[in-house]
Amino acid sequence: MEIREAHVRDRPAIRDVARRSLEASYSLGPRAITGAIEEWYGESRLRESFSDDNRLLLVADDDGQVVAFSESVVTSEQTAQLLWLHVDPDYRGAGYGERLFDATRHRLTERDIDSIQGRVLADNQSGNAFYEAQGLSKVGEEEVDIDGTRYIEHVYADIDENSTDPLEVDGDTVYVAHDTTENGSLAPFRVVYTEPDREEIYGYWCSRCEDLANAMDAMGRIRCDGCGNARKPTRWDSAYL
Repeated sequence: MEIREAHVRDRPAIRDVARRSLEASYSLGPRAITGAIEEWYGESRLRESFSDDNRLLLVADDDGQVVAFSESVVTSEQTAQLLWLHVDPDYRGAGYGERLFDATRHRLTERDIDSIQGRVLADNQSGNAFYEAQGLSKVGEEEVDIDGTRYIEHVYADIDENSTDPLEVDGDTVYVAHDTTENGSLAPFRVVYTEPDREEIYGYWCSRCEDLANAMDAMGRIRCDGCGNARKPTRWDSAYL
């Protein structure tokens, strides 16, 4: 098996692996899966991914056949989100996912990325177990809207206990995690937790104006009142499902 950067010619295979993986791993209806594939892995989206220096798209090539792939995006100078790691169900249990994860981490380390963050729906037991087996820790959970249904999504990350700073908010102390970030339209958001153990997400800290951002826009997305920075969806977005 060879792990390599994806080529333009891999686009049909990437879509096929993603579809089969989603059908096997997530309790989503056919309409939601079809909408997700078109949005994330349609022709225009994949072309953007290939030309975006902040994105990394790796495939596992087994004798000329793409059997797995990972998609990552750099969200700050030291942090990246592993958006997806899909393995064709027929090839699971043979170590493809582990080797692809290790290769992804290695490539990101070469870009001076210190922390990887991943997300997986709570009901995807194998996905949660996979992240834990790779040494990531659950650092929170959020609700996401997929095709009109609310789901719980677990957030995993490489964490450094020394990278969390206390922040006073209305007489209470919350904790800003500098190694756990989210995409923003103007600058990254850092995740804020209620406790140092990172069990519960309190909100988001805007790195552009250095202020807490808990306001929501009409679409239910986090927005910073100070500078207009908005948290951008990277995986689930009910607007297209």
